[in-house]
Amino acid sequence: MPPNDSYKILVNGFTFYFTPADLETLDLVATSSTEFNGIKAHQSVNARLLAADELNKTFTIETGGETFEVVIKNALDQKLEQMGFGTATSKQIKQIKAPMPGLVLNIDVTDGQSVKEGDRLVILEAMKMENSILIHADAVIKKVMVTAGQAVEKNQVLIELE
Repeated sequence: MPPNDSYKILVNGFTFYFTPADLETLDLVATSSTEFNGIKAHQSVNARLLAADELNKTFTIETGGETFEVVIKNALDQKLEQMGFGTATSKQIKQIKAPMPGLVLNIDVTDGQSVKEGDRLVILEAMKMENSILIHADAVIKKVMVTAGQAVEKNQVLIELE
């Protein structure tokens, strides 16, 4: 079981976990905006960033003549994935549920509206923090089930999708 504060790193289908302490031991230097040099255990590695999809935290990196697809998931990403909000499963979901109890501050969509991947649907306040609930695939809003100012429980349906 990985530590709660770990980063889950997926590299070409393999999974690795790194804690903040692990990352502090890396000596990583940007030699340009897309090129980096890293030293770990007295070994030097040069890497080049070929592509970056920051919304999905997916990166294509070339090092030593090989290309690697890298996905980085922090503790919140991992928790959302466990709750069924991961990118692979989100493309098939029919409901958007509250990831935690909170207060609906704002609703950015209406019934029948088409939304694109990355659009904000709802702002949910929880533990004095505003959390934007985003859609992870193109969809059509079937029905908004909550109103601004409404308190919601964890896993309560906020929006139904067609």
